[in-house]
Amino acid sequence: MQIHQSTTVQMKEGALVVPNHITVPYIEGDGIGHEITEVALTVLDAAISFAYGKAKSIVWKEVLAGQKAFDRVGTYLPDETLENITASKIAIKGPLATAVGKGMRSLNVALRQQLDLYVCLRPVRYFTGVPSPVKNPQLVDMVVFRENTEDIYAGIEWKSGTEEVRKVITFLSQEMNVKNIRFPKTSAIGIKPVSEDGSKRLIKAAIDYALYHNRSSVTLVHKGNIMKFTEGGFRSWGYELARDDYGATQNVKGVWEISRGTNPPLIIKDCICDAFLQNILVKAADYDVIATLNLNGDYVSDALAAQVGGIGIAPGANINYSTGMAIFEATHGTAPDIAGKNMANPLSMILSGEMLLRYIRWNEAADLLISCIEKTIADGYVTADFYHLMQQDGHEATLLGTREFSQHLVRTMGKPL
Repeated sequence: MQIHQSTTVQMKEGALVVPNHITVPYIEGDGIGHEITEVALTVLDAAISFAYGKAKSIVWKEVLAGQKAFDRVGTYLPDETLENITASKIAIKGPLATAVGKGMRSLNVALRQQLDLYVCLRPVRYFTGVPSPVKNPQLVDMVVFRENTEDIYAGIEWKSGTEEVRKVITFLSQEMNVKNIRFPKTSAIGIKPVSEDGSKRLIKAAIDYALYHNRSSVTLVHKGNIMKFTEGGFRSWGYELARDDYGATQNVKGVWEISRGTNPPLIIKDCICDAFLQNILVKAADYDVIATLNLNGDYVSDALAAQVGGIGIAPGANINYSTGMAIFEATHGTAPDIAGKNMANPLSMILSGEMLLRYIRWNEAADLLISCIEKTIADGYVTADFYHLMQQDGHEATLLGTREFSQHLVRTMGKPL
């Protein structure tokens, strides 16, 4: 069944147009996907209902991907799923399994590339009461813009020992005079494409976000000291964009600034990736909006998530700001060891839903949801992952299952906060 256009988000003249009653596709996901997706949609429905009554609503339409899709229709990513997401503009998904070193490539990557979702958006913030391995997790308040379609994750690689890799190595050594493939007979080869166009559209999205939300800085995180033309190009193109498109200038201290009239200027700076991973531990307050390439962004976003409670509560979105297309997703894995046991923390999925609400400008429902999550965690009502850590730290907590935690959130919405 196709989604009717009158109930979908549309993009007109560069802006989203959102009807009051919309249909949104969802992918349940593998492993714990069934549990966390089911309760997340219930919590989102409750937030919308408490915020707007019957004036606004979402009808959730399941579309297939992953193991469930393979079992039912013989393919992991049916064409109908892509067609429904394209028609709807927005979707939400649970975690999808990916085998390591064999089998199909990542379905998550396939969705991003086929729909050209060039921004992986990962906000990282701390909720009071969440157990953390660092002394001052409250200093972490960053939004990561990870380039989603290029870099190593483009998937251009050849397996060691194959005829294809032999041809590539022969071309590199004989035609391009490459001498530093240390073990050519046993090497696998991967290609790292990084373009000016891809870099600039990602960095533009980060700068636009920082200006709209009045954030203090945008940091270009890269490894340009070693990979001078790819990662170094990313850095150079970022400064070029800030200068040419936003009028950025260097102040007397050499710092690049974008003027905001009477407000403090937006700072544009850069940091080598390995130094950045150290700095987020020792001076996290120095960073705000982050723009980085695909592989760096994978490491950086998970490292930041660990500082504020782990990827179990880390939300994410994959967005094309030009077309308006966006898929919101739980950022963790499928956790098959706890699947079906009512133990999983659904907050990554719920918070991704909060991002969806904010994306379509249903901010009252999103604000209500955040307030309820803050209160629930501060009061010590948590799932098993947080409960055991709180017990180790000597903090009182109440252990709730996946369903019970979501039910507590809904009950909290109906009370004065």
